[in-house]
Amino acid sequence: MTGAGRIDVHAHYLPDLYREALRDAGHDQPDGFPFLPEWSPEEHVALMDRVGIARSLLSVSSPGVLGDRDLARAVNEAGHRAVVDHPDRFGLLASLPLPDVDAAMAEIAHCVEHLSVDGFVLLTNFDGTYLGDPSLRPLFRELDRRRARVLLHPTSPPCWERTSFGRPRPMVEFLFDTSRAVVDLVLDGTIAAHPELELIVPHAGAALPVLADRVRAFSALLAPGIDVVRDLGRLHYDLAGQVLPRQLDAVLAITTIDHLHYGSDFPFTPEPVVAAAADGLDAVPDLADALRDNTERLFARPAGR
Repeated sequence: MTGAGRIDVHAHYLPDLYREALRDAGHDQPDGFPFLPEWSPEEHVALMDRVGIARSLLSVSSPGVLGDRDLARAVNEAGHRAVVDHPDRFGLLASLPLPDVDAAMAEIAHCVEHLSVDGFVLLTNFDGTYLGDPSLRPLFRELDRRRARVLLHPTSPPCWERTSFGRPRPMVEFLFDTSRAVVDLVLDGTIAAHPELELIVPHAGAALPVLADRVRAFSALLAPGIDVVRDLGRLHYDLAGQVLPRQLDAVLAITTIDHLHYGSDFPFTPEPVVAAAADGLDAVPDLADALRDNTERLFARPAGR
């Protein structure tokens, strides 16, 4: 098991209070996923031991905290308890109650100053408000000021009823919403304007490797001061999902190996699939060690205060 000691940047937690809140809000099959996974810290650690994961950075998946500041606080506190109970195994990427920017800014301060989080997770859109929306500029200034590590996580686009054809949105819609959100952040100058922000794009960049040159061509008309290839190249990318045999080569066409990180997507991805994907990555020469070193370097310093 050459990947023993993996650090998982894309791992989810669903404490009981969060699962109850999702059910109450009608999300018992979130984003068309066929079920709401069970989760406990103990079972997550057991899975990590079986697959060879040394540490997991826990985050909440889609549909996030539903814009509810009280739910965000409760979910972040629950994640903090998991970290306190398993300090050598878990870290925390905290959730923010967007699109309420004032509430999100208050939660950033609380999470950094009282929960010692490792970073944050942002959905690709919040009820149709995408991350490049001008209303969110103060948020990105604050994340940049704090030199924050941020995992981007896809969610259903506002038009999913017409585009998903009744199929689970994580299959296709998540990848396109990731690509849509990142392209928006690049073209509106958010990435270039916030050099201290460390953004992790999930699922090996989704469709970005295929779209990069097309976006670059259009940028000459839409945003002539933006260097699309440069800005995509400096982002980080996790390898959650089915990145072999094709997608790994594709993402390496827009970035370098030192920007890649391991991700399991557990528990939404079941253990046999997690294990098979990890074994596949282990078979790529020198990749497992590089992924671990990259993540240790990215998360070496405390969250910015």
